[in-house]
Amino acid sequence: MADNEVETVTYTIESPDGDTEDLTLPKGVVDLLREDESETDTEVLGDLTMLSFAQQAHALVHHAPEEPDQHVQDLEAETMDLFEERFGQTFGEMTGHSH
Repeated sequence: MADNEVETVTYTIESPDGDTEDLTLPKGVVDLLREDESETDTEVLGDLTMLSFAQQAHALVHHAPEEPDQHVQDLEAETMDLFEERFGQTFGEMTGHSH
């Protein structure tokens, strides 16, 4: 490995159907985003995944050029409920962005 080359680590995501996807990240980047020493790598990855989905769902409902249909609104609402359940605060409280 060259001096400037960064070592990587690969995580595997598995769906309920058994489909898998590998995610390769620079080794140590998860540590940079860890809030405390008791958090596992998978908890950090789970938190970031939930945050990403909440951000995307929020954008689809509140920042789309057209009014989203009811199904999309329902999915966003459920995502926000699950977000609050996971983090103990709303998306707006965590991000400072609410409508």
